[in-house]
Amino acid sequence: MASEYINDIGMRAKAASKIVRNLSTDVKNECLKACAQALMDASDEIITANKKDLEPAKANGMSEALLDRLSINEKRIRGMAEGILTVASLKDPVGEVISMENRPNGLMIGKKRVPLGVIAIIYESRPNVTSDAFALAFKAGNAVILRGGSDAIESIKAISDVIRKTLTAHDVDADACVIVDKTDRTYVNELLTLNKYIDVIIPRGGAGLINMVVENATVPVIQTGVGNCHIYVDKAADLDLALDIIENAKTQRLGVCNACESLVVHSEVYEKFLPMLYERLMVKDGVEIRADERAREIVPEFVPASDEDYYKEYLDKIISLKIVDHCPEAIEWINAHSTGHSEAIISKNYNHAMRFLNEVDSAAVYVNASTRFTDGGEFGMGAEIGISTQKLHARGPLGLQELTTIKYIIFGSGQIRK
Repeated sequence: MASEYINDIGMRAKAASKIVRNLSTDVKNECLKACAQALMDASDEIITANKKDLEPAKANGMSEALLDRLSINEKRIRGMAEGILTVASLKDPVGEVISMENRPNGLMIGKKRVPLGVIAIIYESRPNVTSDAFALAFKAGNAVILRGGSDAIESIKAISDVIRKTLTAHDVDADACVIVDKTDRTYVNELLTLNKYIDVIIPRGGAGLINMVVENATVPVIQTGVGNCHIYVDKAADLDLALDIIENAKTQRLGVCNACESLVVHSEVYEKFLPMLYERLMVKDGVEIRADERAREIVPEFVPASDEDYYKEYLDKIISLKIVDHCPEAIEWINAHSTGHSEAIISKNYNHAMRFLNEVDSAAVYVNASTRFTDGGEFGMGAEIGISTQKLHARGPLGLQELTTIKYIIFGSGQIRK
């Protein structure tokens, strides 16, 4: 049974959802624009709150990648505001009639997009998820319950306070955005079974968090996945292009789910390519490469890889490396070791590229591009709540349409069923 604290949060969010679902597009957009400006105006307060999170994190030895996730500066606040403004500019999915058909009995049967209701987001470390999740949920007509990581609690409170005050100023129920401001994990467990008020839960974080939510929730879950993302360097690859893409996918930002964690290289190019890779990633960028024995015969400086290495999301300056003899072997290897997030092939061979696109079973599959583009903003969604690696109810970046469901609408003229 949920505590009075969590029950109250659920009840408030449910009440707010009944109001938000009926707001006009203009009202929602004006609120979002005001929230974006309010975040910019409150930059100093948000950064001060963030420092309260960073100090203990540094003292406790948090890794560089996780500190990067946790950090907020003026540029990131500006990015949060721009994300909200982009969501405001997008087409409102609520109320869209997807189809309408006439039946032989005269009934007109259609499908219409409607909000999910109350969405609970459970996430780790990234304070910017607070504004992204609110903006998307709100534009899609939902109320949102946010439970961020305890290491980011001061930042999350500061951001949500700005949003709630702005909603109130625009005569919209502030409980359209509710945070769980108590860090005891007991409250997370209570959220997972709050079926009376919550319509769906979306976990966003590491494998431990996601597995815990999936295994314990009675509320429906949209599962976002960790990212053991692969890049396959085909025998028909432009090797200089491959280096640029790999460097970007691995080092541009370490602590993100769309960073490349695993490399697969064709045996016809590995003797030439691996010394180039060593100079670029290990010498220049300081990335540790954990490789199989065939690769280490070419570059002994590579670290021996264990079987476990090929399944890992490192979120660090580490990457695994496997040598294969043909494209089908690369596809088989990736499907066996991937988390189903994002994979890329570097190749000038059209047939290889198309086979890779068709047979790799992941949410996003690239040809000659960095996996770092798997992101709601880069996909034109403004932001995203997470990257779904499941196949129901949504797959890939979770944007506005993915935060709605459908209802059937039926028009009749007195028909009765015989």
